[in-house]
Amino acid sequence: MAYKITELCDGCTACKRMCPVEAISGERKNLHIINEKRCIECGVCGWICPVGAVIDENGVQVGRIPRKQWPKPVVQEELCTACAICVDICNKNALTITYPVHKGDLNVSAILSNEKACVGCGLCSLYCPMEAIQMEVRHD
Repeated sequence: MAYKITELCDGCTACKRMCPVEAISGERKNLHIINEKRCIECGVCGWICPVGAVIDENGVQVGRIPRKQWPKPVVQEELCTACAICVDICNKNALTITYPVHKGDLNVSAILSNEKACVGCGLCSLYCPMEAIQMEVRHD
């Protein structure tokens, strides 16, 4: 089941702009709708919603979370094969593959290169075939 947007929605478009899979539609100042087939139930829409208009599949309100507390991908370089699946799946362009230090260097891996772009959805972790990416909240 997908998340839903309730009548509390004031049409601010924050959820629509942040959704990593473009599952949310709606015009400014109008009720927004989540496409059930596209929703990955990551919770980003609820974390950003200023009025608490998002509910999960159990009908529970998804609470707002300050952006600095959103989870971020942490790559275990020793497990990463630099296959780039995570880079390709990330619609926010937050991940890249490192460049070799010298010709013939095979020690490359995925990295979170654009932390501000990352919304913490976890798609990179979910699709990593090597299970090299863990989602963690950083306490800097």
